[in-house]
Amino acid sequence: MRTSFVFSEVVTGLRRNVTMTIAMILTTAISLFLLGMGLLVVRMVDKMQDNYQGKLEVSVLLTNDVSANDKDCTQQPCASLRSQLETTSGVKTVVYENREKGFERFKKIFEAQPELVKLARPEAIPSTFRVSLEDPERSDVIVQAFSGKAGVKAVNDQGEFLARLFDVLNGLRDGALGLAAFQALAALLLISNTIQVSAFTRRTEVGIMRLVGATRWYTQLPFLIEAVVAGIIGALAGVLCLVGFKAVALDRVFGDLFNSGILPQIGMLDILVISPILLGTAVVISALTGYVTLRLYVRL
Repeated sequence: MRTSFVFSEVVTGLRRNVTMTIAMILTTAISLFLLGMGLLVVRMVDKMQDNYQGKLEVSVLLTNDVSANDKDCTQQPCASLRSQLETTSGVKTVVYENREKGFERFKKIFEAQPELVKLARPEAIPSTFRVSLEDPERSDVIVQAFSGKAGVKAVNDQGEFLARLFDVLNGLRDGALGLAAFQALAALLLISNTIQVSAFTRRTEVGIMRLVGATRWYTQLPFLIEAVVAGIIGALAGVLCLVGFKAVALDRVFGDLFNSGILPQIGMLDILVISPILLGTAVVISALTGYVTLRLYVRL
C-alpha cells in the first residue's frame, strides 16, 4: 500500500469538499465542547465531595439577645444548649463561636469581596454552635431536636445546602451532556453525508483503481481517514473553546466563589485531564461512523 498516495487522497478529499468539512469540524467542536463542560462539572462535584467529606457541620444559630449578652456562653440558655449538644448521641465536637469570632470568619470567607465586608457589622452575625457529627448524614437529628428551643434562632444543615448546590451543578451537567448528545447526532449525520459526497465526486478514479486490482479496503481507507482527521481537528478546536471559555467566562463569573473556596477551582490541569477523553471520543465516533457509512451506503 502506497502511504503517500493514501494521504494525498485524504488531502484532496478535504480540500474538494471544504465547506462540508468545515461544517463537520465546527459541529464536532461544539459537541465536544459541551461534552467537556459536562465532564468539568463532574470533576467539580467530585472535588467538592472530597473537600467536604467529613467536614460538614450543623450550625445552631442563637438569638440576638443571647448573642449580645453572653459572649462566653456561661449563662442560660446558652450553657444549657451547649451541654445538651455535647451529650447528644452521634455528636463528635461542639465549638462555640461568638459574634466577634463569627465576624472574623465572615471576613476570611469573603476577603475576595472587600465591598461586602465593609458593609457587614459584627452585630449582624449571631453567636453559633458549630456541631460536627460522627455521621454527617444524620444531621436531621440535631435539626429536629434543637429547632425552636429557647435561645435558638435557627438550625442550618450544611449538608442540605450542599445537596441543593449539587442538584444545581448536576442539572448543569445533564443539560450540557444532553446538548452534547444532540449536537453529536448532527455531527454524525454530517460525517456520513460528507463521506458519501466525497465518494460520489471521486467515483471515476475509484472505479479505475478497482479495475486495476485495488482492494475495497484500499479504496475506502482515504475516506475513513478524512473523517478521523476532521474529528481530531474538531476535538482540538473543542479543547481550545474550553480554554477560552474558562479564561473569558468561567473565571469571571465564579471567580469569587473559587477564591473563597466555596467552589473548587477549575484549572488548566482539569482541561488537560479531559482532553484525551474528548480526543478519543472524536476518533472513535468518526471512525465508526465512517466505517458504517462506507459499508452500508457506499459501494467502492
